[in-house]
Amino acid sequence: MAKLSLFERRRQRVRTALKSRAGGKPRLSVHRTGKHIYAQIIDDAAGKTVAAASTLGAENSGANVDAAKTVGKDIAAAAKKAGVTTVVFDRGGFLFHGRVKALADAAREGGLEF
Repeated sequence: MAKLSLFERRRQRVRTALKSRAGGKPRLSVHRTGKHIYAQIIDDAAGKTVAAASTLGAENSGANVDAAKTVGKDIAAAAKKAGVTTVVFDRGGFLFHGRVKALADAAREGGLEF
């Protein structure tokens, strides 16, 4: 088995903790890069993506906090459309501050509960 990077170890630790607390709720997964930020709501039981939003092709594209807030509002609207109201937040291996926190706060304001 290859040695995992610190990021991958943190990602696995977060995912394992979420699985024990999820209770069948879908997971709001966040991924960020230097240029974009992505969010998707995943139903792990069915193995399907229920809703997704990102800065790809958006008018407010980029990797700043304002773009993250826009993605948070978009994912909350897409979740409501799909009939999802409660999720568990999967920050992946990212720390909960900056763009990840902005996305989470905007999603909460948009009506998602976590």
